[in-house]
Amino acid sequence: MTTNLHTAVVTLDGSDVEVTFTDQGAGRTFLLLHGGAGPQSVAGFADLVTDLHPARTLTPVHPGFNGTARPEPLDSIRSLARLYDALLDQLHLTGVTVVGNSVGGWIAAELALLANPRVSGLVLVDAVGLALDDHPIADFFSLTMDQVADLAYYRPEEFRIDVNALPEPARATMAANRETLLTYAGTSMGEASLEARLASVATPTLVVWGAADRIVPVAHGQHYAEAIPGARLDLIETAGHLPQLETPQRLVDDVWEFVRD
Repeated sequence: MTTNLHTAVVTLDGSDVEVTFTDQGAGRTFLLLHGGAGPQSVAGFADLVTDLHPARTLTPVHPGFNGTARPEPLDSIRSLARLYDALLDQLHLTGVTVVGNSVGGWIAAELALLANPRVSGLVLVDAVGLALDDHPIADFFSLTMDQVADLAYYRPEEFRIDVNALPEPARATMAANRETLLTYAGTSMGEASLEARLASVATPTLVVWGAADRIVPVAHGQHYAEAIPGARLDLIETAGHLPQLETPQRLVDDVWEFVRD
């Protein structure tokens, strides 16, 4: 299968923004929105769903990640949602299922609130974005990568990264991605008004959560599913914050069953 790398120039608030994205497969269209782990964290999911099903996946790199440019006005989750809303229009896509993990899930929720008719489905995978005082999101920016692994995975040892063993360019990219994530999401990675606003989402929605997620507690998944009309929650017992890495086949199956309903 051919994976093509594209760059689109999208005008947002009078500024031109370059959006780099991969495009692969053919069939039902998915827009995959990555979290702070970067686009590589959803690349395997894109490969798997297009290998197993008649599917087309578009995976953008959020501007500022992996060495891409981030224009100064692009500085919030809502601005990213508006960027991808404009990208869908520019590419003339229809029947798009938006799948977002972590911060990508927050972007997906804000994108659904824009009510673009090109979006036909929404899948939130361990999404941040909600501000729940009784169930706070872990302070990612105060954690070492070892601590992140311990909280993020059902099987941490299989995914632990020795940052000191990485080449200097890779460490620099990770640090830059972390700063970009902070700019977009803030230290709390949540917004107090989001939960109430979700009542206006009319897009069919599946919420998927790893039961072992200690970055974003399962209560957030429950609140997302209760706040969005008609949404349902699917809990994966053997996954943490990134089911697309720990249980990719299960996530593909869940998503494909959802879009076929």
